[in-house]
Amino acid sequence: MRIRSALAALAVLLAGLAAGAGTGTAATTTRAAATGSPYCGITWGSGTKEAGAFRTDPLVEVRTGRHECYDRVVFEFAGPVNGYSVTYGETWTEGEGLALSPYTAGDALLRVSLRAPAYDGEHAATVPYRAGEHAATVLRYRTLRDVVFGGSFEGYTTFAVGVRARLPFRVFVLDGPGAHSRIVLDVAHQWQQ
Repeated sequence: MRIRSALAALAVLLAGLAAGAGTGTAATTTRAAATGSPYCGITWGSGTKEAGAFRTDPLVEVRTGRHECYDRVVFEFAGPVNGYSVTYGETWTEGEGLALSPYTAGDALLRVSLRAPAYDGEHAATVPYRAGEHAATVLRYRTLRDVVFGGSFEGYTTFAVGVRARLPFRVFVLDGPGAHSRIVLDVAHQWQQ
């Protein structure tokens, strides 16, 4: 008898789930209730962001900023650069392939690959960093823990960005100032309210 009762209850449960799956209402309502509302309306996600093409205009500056809902890293170039790939995971130095995680703080690591060099046409460095050195100050930031230069090789430039946890992020390109351009990385302070 107990087995029949359990099977009957399971059948009712499965029928209810199937009915809700047809409309999407039950699944959506349950997911929304379980996750809460997005923090500051942020819906960026934490998957890989990638866009643009390779350019030869070099990186000239890296800076950070604190905002109400996110922390920001800005990579400024001496021309119209728009190529990048940003994802969570181990990051390696350009050319040598040494892991950068030992040089970073935080519980998660964003691998930032910029499709432009950090040196000019004469191969002179355009930024004052060496591989493994901190490239920007993040003292007292809510989310950012480190911005570490991973080097520049064959026109690609790498940074390891240490963050407090695996959090939503976005990447976009801005024109200016002047003929320069900027690739901007924003990392949210949290997932939900």
